[in-house]
Amino acid sequence: MLRKHSQFWRNILITLDIITIAFAWVTAYVIRFSGIAIPVYSPDIPPFQEYLKLLLPIVIVCPFIFKNIGLYKPRRITSLFAEFFDIAKASTLAVIILIAATFLVRKYDFSRLVFSYFWLISIVMLSIERALFREFLRFLRRKGYNMRHVLIVGAGELGKRVVAKIKNNTWTGLNIVGYLDDYKQTGELVEGKRILGRISDVHDIVRAQEIDQIFVALPMRAYRRIMYVIERLSDELVTIRIVPDIYQTVTLNASVEDFDGLPLINLTDTHLYGWNVVAKRFVDMACSLIALVITAPLMAFIALIIKLTSPGSVLYKQERMGLDGKTFNMLKFRSMREDAEVETGAVWAKESDPRRTAFGVFLRKTSLDELPQFFNVLKGNMSIVGPRPERPVFIEQFKKNIPGYMLRHKMKAGITGWAQVNGWRGDTDLKKRIEYDLYYIENWSLLLDIKIMWLTVWKGLISKNAY
Repeated sequence: MLRKHSQFWRNILITLDIITIAFAWVTAYVIRFSGIAIPVYSPDIPPFQEYLKLLLPIVIVCPFIFKNIGLYKPRRITSLFAEFFDIAKASTLAVIILIAATFLVRKYDFSRLVFSYFWLISIVMLSIERALFREFLRFLRRKGYNMRHVLIVGAGELGKRVVAKIKNNTWTGLNIVGYLDDYKQTGELVEGKRILGRISDVHDIVRAQEIDQIFVALPMRAYRRIMYVIERLSDELVTIRIVPDIYQTVTLNASVEDFDGLPLINLTDTHLYGWNVVAKRFVDMACSLIALVITAPLMAFIALIIKLTSPGSVLYKQERMGLDGKTFNMLKFRSMREDAEVETGAVWAKESDPRRTAFGVFLRKTSLDELPQFFNVLKGNMSIVGPRPERPVFIEQFKKNIPGYMLRHKMKAGITGWAQVNGWRGDTDLKKRIEYDLYYIENWSLLLDIKIMWLTVWKGLISKNAY
């Protein structure tokens, strides 16, 4: 019965797609030759009948491509934006094939502009159609129709996490029947759902409860029990989904990708690839050049005061760790004595630190000692926004005590960052700073960078925790 229902909705969707595609093709012709978008100077408007003949291959090719891209598979737990992206891919491929076919068959010259309009209109209209179709299914599910009965294998933290996700996404129409677990009592309630039995009961419960989908939420060490569930249900038409417990570890943009049919799980990845890298680098260079031009007189004045008030160099180079764990020399205006660490070695600056010069106290409090780091940005070993770089000698200590500390080096170090504008700067809780750094890396965007730069200026550069 479940398969019949799925086929019914699939047929409905195919029919709607064909109607939408046909309407998009006709609309493209009308827009091109009616003069709505571009004036038609030629009196010889191509006959609509010729374009109508092409409609048949269009409504055959498009659904075929859609099927192969997976647009007719059940998408109950797939996001709408992911579906939009697949529609764009499928429509692009379909238009390329159709243009190639009309080029090879030279009996009639079809307008390339019509194909361009058709490509854009079909993407927009199919996306709207799919969104409305989803909304219709959601309406049915709220009324109790088109539901899928779900069994969770494993009532531990991972199982509870799956239940929470399903409860927070009611539009999926997934009804949690209960759990199976070997370490809890039958009848016990976990997150409002009952333990129905042990894992060895899976076959009987699937049949008795008419289960449609199973989420196996067991730890990796329970490999034998996972395989038991799969083998025991090999003769049942039930969808089995494995929830890997590695997602419970410290991850960064965890995702799954396909490598020639082999699923690979990425645990640590960033949004910075392709054009994102180019865009961020462009903003860094543009903003750092502007900042250096604006602050040049101020930096010259600071350099003069440092030279006049204390012996030693104006600039201070300090080894820091940046992107991918590579070290570089970070520039700062010198705010301490030239021999500040000769006796103590590498230590954190503290309140009322005697190693600071009189002018250095002011520089550190106002963050003006950081201005030379715009040269680091131009050189490419720092960014304007990113996790603040730390000294390798301290990192050796931190990475042993703070889980996920090294993940912050998946992004180029910054002059300012999400942690700093939220008050976690200087001598503050390291774990909270890491939490904010990882949030920034996982949610990076140019808009977030601009927001952080604005907050850095708006909130001011003075910090009570900057020693």
